Amino acid sequence: MDKEKVYKGNLLLVNPDYPLRNNKKERLMPAFIQFPEILLKYDAANILQLVLEKISSGNMIVPVSGYRTKKEQEDIYKNSLRDNGEEFTKKYVALPCHSEHQTGLAIDLGLSKEKIDFICPDFPYTGICNKFRKAAPAYGFIERYQEDKEEITGISHEPWHFRYVGYPHSQIIKDMGFSLEEYIEFIKEYTNKNRLYYKDKYGIITEIYYVPAGPDKTVIVLPDNQASQVSGNNADGFIVTVWRKINEKK
Repeated sequence: MDKEKVYKGNLLLVNPDYPLRNNKKERLMPAFIQFPEILLKYDAANILQLVLEKISSGNMIVPVSGYRTKKEQEDIYKNSLRDNGEEFTKKYVALPCHSEHQTGLAIDLGLSKEKIDFICPDFPYTGICNKFRKAAPAYGFIERYQEDKEEITGISHEPWHFRYVGYPHSQIIKDMGFSLEEYIEFIKEYTNKNRLYYKDKYGIITEIYYVPAGPDKTVIVLPDNQASQVSGNNADGFIVTVWRKINEKK
């Protein structure tokens, strides 16, 4: 893996301390067919639709904001400073290159209504919205900015903002009550020789481990006969995920 691959993948940590460094435009598609201007990365958009179908959301949930260019994030930040002031903006709007929306992996969702606040859309912990929130981790999405994690994330509670990280990472984050920041650090405890083994309710075992990035290239050996994925963490290394076949012995 080239060093630049540290800045690519579904498990990128993008926050006030870790800016987005990969500025290449990802393969994008509409998050909702009815809203062609609101985009997500291809795999995240497809899986989002699976969640919505699972909960039979109909037209009750709408997308508010998905992928943003650096210029769009700059404009949103400047406009919020002008309209809402510095204190509000620092709580709810990330600086350009520090926003998850620039990754194409984040989506703001809102309860469908006549007027929707672009910065803070209504997405309550009741009804169809909470039904989505509960189903999302089983498909790879997490509620990114939790109420009790504000000092860690650097962003105020945003019940409308969801981030695609992939399964089973999303489920582990949910089950252990982690923020993404905490999960990235947690996985560093697991190496190729000491992997995290996660068994889901279907009996599928996933192996997860961290590989620190070398100064130039990093060698990661993957099995030939198993599904696997490697993601940079946007900081200092790679997170490797290997899915084992059901009933396959260690």
